[in-house]
Parts: sequence; structure tokens; C-alpha cells
Amino acid sequence: MRVSVVATVYNEGNSISTLMDSLLNQTRRPDEIVICDGGSVDDTVDLLNSYAGILPGLRIVTEKGANISRGRNLAVTEAKGTVIACTDAGVRLDPNWLEQLVAPFEESVPAEGRRVGAVAGFFVPEVSGPFELAMGATVLPQEEEIAPSGFLPSSRSVAYTKDLWRRIGGYPEWLDYCEDLVFDLRIVAKEGEPAFAWAPRAIAYFRPRSDLSSFWQQYYRYARGDGKADLWRLRHIVRYATYLLLVPALLGHAFWGLEARWLGWLGLIIGGMANCGRPWKRLRSLARDYPLWERIQAAVLVPVIRLVGDAAKMAGYPMGLLWRWRNRHRPEIRWRDA
Repeated sequence: MRVSVVATVYNEGNSISTLMDSLLNQTRRPDEIVICDGGSVDDTVDLLNSYAGILPGLRIVTEKGANISRGRNLAVTEAKGTVIACTDAGVRLDPNWLEQLVAPFEESVPAEGRRVGAVAGFFVPEVSGPFELAMGATVLPQEEEIAPSGFLPSSRSVAYTKDLWRRIGGYPEWLDYCEDLVFDLRIVAKEGEPAFAWAPRAIAYFRPRSDLSSFWQQYYRYARGDGKADLWRLRHIVRYATYLLLVPALLGHAFWGLEARWLGWLGLIIGGMANCGRPWKRLRSLARDYPLWERIQAAVLVPVIRLVGDAAKMAGYPMGLLWRWRNRHRPEIRWRDA
């Protein structure tokens, strides 16, 4: 079995060496590595070229302006492996990552009675300080929360056969964000559930956002991608109903209700605790080795991050819907019918 590792990069001069060094230290070396650069204007390509002599099979393809989907598709097109292991810049791969990720393919007929077409790896935050600790706890699931049969992996840690990539039409190049989610859903539609074998020890470590501004931008773009791809419609409706109807009603009763104003405050407190309950639970394990004061800071930051993230989603989703309406004539946006 020939395995190709692929990734797409753009201006990753500050982080690309971490990824390449972790590929050097794999217990199972890839047969080749194909990196697509989207036209970096920093030293990303120079740094990649410096690994050419020490990482056999490293190839770099360049297309200025290529988005993430286009970059991945170009890299997979160039790859010669029958199995594609996909990751991202900005991550550090566990030394056993590739070995664990491709192991299910080596079982020719798994327990379900069919051949493995795709494998879901996992990702774990590497945090530093209270803010990143709170960020990791707020936005990232832990392994025990995952239901393997329905897990849709990030393309920072996933593998699939090149034949399956070809049959589902590759990554959706019309999407700039949420492209890996649509890619996963296409695999589910083609393969049925469970579509992905589960490899929780194929871990990609990465740093979450380190400030509210970059977090807002990230989640605004994610929600805009949801709107473009018509994803999670009910979730977004519930969020709008909560913040635009339920919360104002509770606030109105808490401040101006004729009687039993405490019920308004009680509803706000219970709702806030429910919204932050899971991140606070995750903090117990993530913050185990942190000083008490930093754990308290992280706990206080969780509701702030929740509010900023929800506001970013509420701002981004309608912009994605607007884009979808303006591009309603394009057949590719009806990807569920493909």
C-alpha cells in the first residue's frame, strides 16, 4: 500500500517547520509528501525546499490564489499513493499519527464486512495560558464525547483512498470554509454510515486561537461557509431564536416584570450555565496541571468566548445565505443532489 501525505499551505513560515519536523519523526514514513502552496509571499516555500534532501518523496506544487479546497485537490491529483493522508499546516503530528491513521486500510475486510474507504483521526489542542485553555475547552470536543459511527473528521487528520476522493468529486472548490465538512458528508452519502473507521490515536496537535479578534474572524467565516453550503439550518435558527427572542424576554422580565422578577434572572442563570456547562467540564481535565488562579481565569473566559462565537456565527450565517442566493444558478451549490 502506497501512502501519500498531502497538505495545502499559505504564508505558513512561522509554523511549517513544526509540521515538517513531525513528519520526519513518524514511526511510519509516508511514501511521498505533496504540499500545495497557494502563492505564499513569505519564506514558506524556501523552508519547504530545505526539507527536500531529508524527506524523500517531498514535492511542492504552486498555484497562486488557490483556496484550501483547490490546494488539496491539486495535491491529491499529483499524489501517486492509493491512500491519501491529509493534514494541515499549523499542526504537530504525533509520531504514531500516520501509522495509526492508515492501519485500518491494512485490514482488507473489516468487521462490518466491507473495505475501509476513509479513516477519521483526531485532534488535540496544545494550549498556553488561560485564554487558550478556555478556547480549547469551549470549541473542541474531547475523545470521550465522540460517537465514532457519526464523527465527521477535520481534514487536519483524515485519510481516504484516492479512488473514493475521485468518486465523490474531491473537495468543493466553490467553498472557502467548511469544505472538509461537505467533503465528509459526501463520503457519508457515498459510503453510508459508519463512513469512517475511527483512529483516535492518529492525533494532530494544534494551537487554538489566542485572541478574541482572530476567534471572531474564524467563526464568522465558518458560519458564512454554513450559509453557502446550507449546513446546520436548524442549529442557526435555534441560536437566533435564543438570542433574539428568549434572552430579551428573560431580560425584560428580570428588569421590568410586574411580579416574580427572580424567574427572569433564574432563567438567564440556568441558560448561561447550560451553555457553558460542557466547556467547564472539559476544563477539569485540560486545566489539571494549571495553577488555581489560571483555572479560575479560564472558567471566567468561557462565557465570553461563547458569546463572541455565537455573535460571530449570527453575523456570518446570513452573509453566506446571501452569497448562496446570489449564486443560486450555479449547479455545484446543490451538492446534496450530486
